[in-house]
Amino acid sequence: MAGAKTNERPGTRARASYVRSSPYKVRAILDQIRGKSYVEAMEILTLSERDAAVPVRKVVESAVANAEHNDGLDAAELYVSACYADEGPTLKRWRPRARGRATRIRKRSCHITVIVSRYDEEALEALMARAEAGRGRAADRAEARRRRVARSRQAADEASGDEAADDATGDEAAADGATGKAAAADETSGGGAAGGETAAAGTTGDAAADEAVADGDAAVSEGSEDAASGAEAAGDEASGGDKASGDAAAGDANGGDKAAGDETREA
Repeated sequence: MAGAKTNERPGTRARASYVRSSPYKVRAILDQIRGKSYVEAMEILTLSERDAAVPVRKVVESAVANAEHNDGLDAAELYVSACYADEGPTLKRWRPRARGRATRIRKRSCHITVIVSRYDEEALEALMARAEAGRGRAADRAEARRRRVARSRQAADEASGDEAADDATGDEAAADGATGKAAAADETSGGGAAGGETAAAGTTGDAAADEAVADGDAAVSEGSEDAASGAEAAGDEASGGDKASGDAAAGDANGGDKAAGDETREA
């Protein structure tokens, strides 16, 4: 037995004519939503990245609106019972090519038809059961998430309390360290004053020692000068004695020579 013709299929339909898109591209989208509920079909079309999904979504929304307003049906009870794309007229254009040739450009179009129908009672009961189970699972997931969030917040509060306690302990330790540093600084200041006095006394002793050394050097210099003066005097005396001895010897020699000359003249 042959099935119902395209124009005799039951349900509420919507049609978009002369859509400037290839039927091949539109049919790839229609195959994804055929037999899906209105909610699922809208999710698929909304998340699709193909440009052909835009006119198909508009046609589905139009068909559901017709079912609600004309037939009084609930959108949650509808599904896409049939959808197809017929080929429309093709616009022929030409593109100039090399050597005087031309290439044909085919701008294709299509007619999109979407038919929505109401689920039967059994399918509707099964759908409601699945939806109820899904809501129950969603409620369970929400409750589990609330418990996880509560545990996370409790752990965060405990960690914050531990950090606050650690900060307080660190502040006390820092205060104790500051007090110890101040005491050490005071002791260092007292020791520095005593060390300064000792250094001053040592500086005074060094000055006295330097003065004594200078006095000793002056005495040594004076002794050296006296010794040099004595040596010069002794040298002068020795020079005087030698000169006198030389003069006496020269006188004696002159006397002897004179006597010898006198004797020679007498002879």
